[in-house]
Amino acid sequence: MRLDKFLKISRLIKRRTLAKEICNQQRIQINGKPAKAGSPVKVGDELSIQFGSKLVKVKVDRIAEQTRKDEADSLYTILEEVPIQKNESEEEDNPWG
Repeated sequence: MRLDKFLKISRLIKRRTLAKEICNQQRIQINGKPAKAGSPVKVGDELSIQFGSKLVKVKVDRIAEQTRKDEADSLYTILEEVPIQKNESEEEDNPWG
């Protein structure tokens, strides 16, 4: 399944167009590698997503073409949520360098 579609169906990101924008800004990695919106997502993959002031790492547990809102979080397991602290001298473009 495409990364942007998985992010929307899992409700990690509310809209697919927003998921594409975040991918284009290189704020998402799959298994430690920068990912594009069309990158394939498989069960067992680890996603790192930079949301504004935090970095969220999740493991993909299952893939589904559609889910109900109350079942969406069964598609992934949150591994860690880390606040991102920026120094004034750091660039805000990419948390991975």
